[in-house]
This record gives sequence, C-alpha cells and structure tokens, in this order.
Amino acid sequence: MFILRVHSVDLERPISIEDEDTGFTYASKRAQPPLKLIQPSLKITERKGLIHLYRNSSHSSLPNPSSRSTTLFIVAVPNYLSSLDFIRFCDSRIASVSEILFIRNDGMEDRYSVLVTLSDQSAADGFHNNLNGQKFAPSEAEVCHILYVMSVEHTEFDEVAAEAPAGFTELPTCPICLERLDPDTSGIVSTLCDHSFQCSCTSKWTYLSCQVCRLCQQPDEILSCSICGKTENVWACLVCGFLGCGRYKEGHSIRHWKETHHCYSLDLRTQQIWDYVGDSYVHRLNHSRIDGKSVEMNTRCLSHKGDCGLCECSEDTGISGAIFNSKVDSIVSEYNDLLASQLKGQRQYYESLIVEARSKKESSIAEAVEQIVVNKMQELQNEIEKCEEEKSCITEVNRKLIKEQDTWRKKAKEIEEREAALLGSKDEMIVDLEEQIRDITIFIEAKKTLKKMSLDSDGIREGTVLPVPIKDEPVSSVRRQKKSNRRK
Repeated sequence: MFILRVHSVDLERPISIEDEDTGFTYASKRAQPPLKLIQPSLKITERKGLIHLYRNSSHSSLPNPSSRSTTLFIVAVPNYLSSLDFIRFCDSRIASVSEILFIRNDGMEDRYSVLVTLSDQSAADGFHNNLNGQKFAPSEAEVCHILYVMSVEHTEFDEVAAEAPAGFTELPTCPICLERLDPDTSGIVSTLCDHSFQCSCTSKWTYLSCQVCRLCQQPDEILSCSICGKTENVWACLVCGFLGCGRYKEGHSIRHWKETHHCYSLDLRTQQIWDYVGDSYVHRLNHSRIDGKSVEMNTRCLSHKGDCGLCECSEDTGISGAIFNSKVDSIVSEYNDLLASQLKGQRQYYESLIVEARSKKESSIAEAVEQIVVNKMQELQNEIEKCEEEKSCITEVNRKLIKEQDTWRKKAKEIEEREAALLGSKDEMIVDLEEQIRDITIFIEAKKTLKKMSLDSDGIREGTVLPVPIKDEPVSSVRRQKKSNRRK
C-alpha cells in the first residue's frame, strides 16, 4: 500500500500532445494506436515538484485486493521519451485512462514520473499487468515499474511532504534503488539484471540523479562518514544519500534514521540494505560466496492462484546453495559485529563503573576535605568574630580611659594651678610677715635708739639719719611693692 506526497513548486498546467514531435525512433516501429482511442475527456497535465513515496510498514507492498486502486504511479520514465511517446507506449490501454499527470523534478534531468488515473479497477489491473516490468524500448535498459497508489497529496511546503504519515516509511524514488529492495518492501516483482556498477542501465538511470547509485558506480573510491569522517563500515541512506558510519562505529547512520525517519540504509561494502524499522535486511540481491557475483533471492509468486508464469518465480533456481552461503555469511558477519559490539559495550560499561567508582571516591574525598576546610574556616571565622568583639570591647574601654584621662588631666592641672596659687599666696604672706617683722624690729630698735638718745638730747641734734641696707633685692622689691600697696 503506497501513498504519494508531492512538494509542488508550480501549478498544474494542461499540455497538448497533438503538436508534440517524438524524438524516439522506437515509437514509430511499434504498432501505434490511433489517436481516436484516446478519450476526448482525457486530461493531460504537467507540473513540477519533488515526489515522496511512502509505503505501509505493517503490510506487504505486493499487490493484493485490499491494496489496489485506480490510480497508478509510474516510478520513472526516461527523459528521452516525450509525452506523446509515453502515450504510445501505453498502447491500447490508453483508452481506459481518464487522467495523466507528468511530474518533473528540476534536479532529475534523466527521468520524470507519471500518475495515471483509470476509469475502473479492472482497467487499472489490466494496465498494471500488461505494462509493469516491460522495457520502454527493446534496445534500452530502462524498465517500467508501476505501483498502486492509495492517495496523492500536493503541498507547497517541503516539511509537510517530507513528513511520513503514521505507520508509513519513505521509499527511494530511484528505480535502481527500488529494485535493490526485496519485493515485499518495494512492490517490484522482478528485475532484468543485478545493477552492478558495470551495467549500462545503471549508468543511464543515474546520470546526475541518484547519489547512492553514483556511489555504487565508484567502488574504488574511499568514502567516509559525513559526520565523523570514518572510512570503515559506511552506510548510505537510500532516500537522501546521506553517508554515515554503522552502529558498531559511531552510529551516525542510525542517528540519521532517528532524525529523518529514513529507515533504509545501504552497506556500500556488501550492497546489502538494512531496515531500521523492521530491524532486518530487506535487499533483493546477495553476493555469492563462490564467484562474488550478485545473485537474486528467490521470491514467491505474486499470483493468488499459484504459479502465474509471468513473474519468473520458481521454487529452485539452481543457486540456492550460493544464496544460502551468502545468507550464512551475512548472518555470521552480523553476529560477529554484534558480539564485538556487545563486548565493546560491556567493556565500556565496566570501565564506566570503574570511572564512576573513582569519581565517587574522589568526590567523597573532595567532600570530606571540603567539609574539613569548611569547619576549619568556620572555627577561624568564629575566632575572628570573637577577636573582633574583644577588640571592640577593648576599643570602647580604651575610649573611656582616654576620656577619663583627659578629665583627670584637667583636674590635675586645676589642682596644680590651685597649689601654685596657694604657694604664691603663701610666699607673699611669708614675705609680708618678714617685712612686718623687719618693720617691727626696726621700729623696736629705733624706739630703743630713740629712748637711749632721749637721755642724751644733745647727741641727736646734729645727727644724721642713715637708711638700713637691703640684703635681698627681690625681697626688698616685694617689700617696696607691698609698702606701695599699703600706701595706696
């Protein structure tokens, strides 16, 4: 069961085939149907866009009654066939066709795709059975591949077209890459060759179009992962051509699948295709262990009635042993890679345990050291705070002492001044008393002298009064000052 989503870059426009010249000589050699077989209501249009092909991942892609429809999708038509040549290729079946849409992609110069809508289911089955698997020309390699399409969606947004619907996976639109897949996946029953890099059909189909096929045509080229650059175990995405290393290296291929949902990846070394959704190989061709050539896997007949004689299926093709050996080699290689991956994973797991234990030990030691340092810093901080408190107390006491010292200094100075004043008044009193005593002494002596002299009055008459000499000048000066004060 297939559906199409087309990222359209322009509008659908009608085309006319009456004036179109054929550039294909094969069309003139074939019995051409008369133009009157074409229904007057036949609608022939063309548009440009990018096709995204999706299949239901839970069902087989082989035709069955539940998956058939009246809309057929021709995967690839070589570009040397014009629109008129394609209609002539349809032969008499064109009479049952009601609509033809040619879809062209600017990035694919070698081919285009066609959507054909028929009038009923029987006409669609006849168109499919007669033209599917037929060469477009006897002398050419391209084969017509037709798929039943359940629905077609046109959108202007690439993000919408590239998003896979629920339960669907995207398939490549390259016919060679589709033929590489098994019939259950691609819906293509049989192929005419193994499409190795020596085949001319591959070089024709893949001119400038499919990156995967171009890579397969260059077996001697050393390819590397687009992300990490590793050159071993490189896989190519069948849908977009992304190159990534396998899951046993850095796993960039499986990461690409998880990001884009492109689940089909080609091993460029063995040409085997892995389905990440189904977790199995889905390639049609295996390399023989005997001669190294690609051999086709046996597939069951598509007919519901048994052997149809058309699909070239058989129970024994004579190469079962080579296919079996190839399968065994693939399984052994897969399990060897799986074992190496598991051993590597276990080694990394136990190394991670060791690293984790070391990190835990180092972290516990670091935490213990940090706790000790924190405790020590807390103790030092407490001591510093205590010292700061003591310092503030001492500073306050010192301030008070300085204040009291200034007070006592003032008091001491006042006492000294009072003492000095008392001593000065005392000295003055002593000097004054001494002067008074002196005055008294002089007075007494003068009185005695006068008393003596009164007895001898004649001796005084012609006497002379002499001053008493002053022994100490300061005292005399103080005395004179006192006398002057007293006079005042």
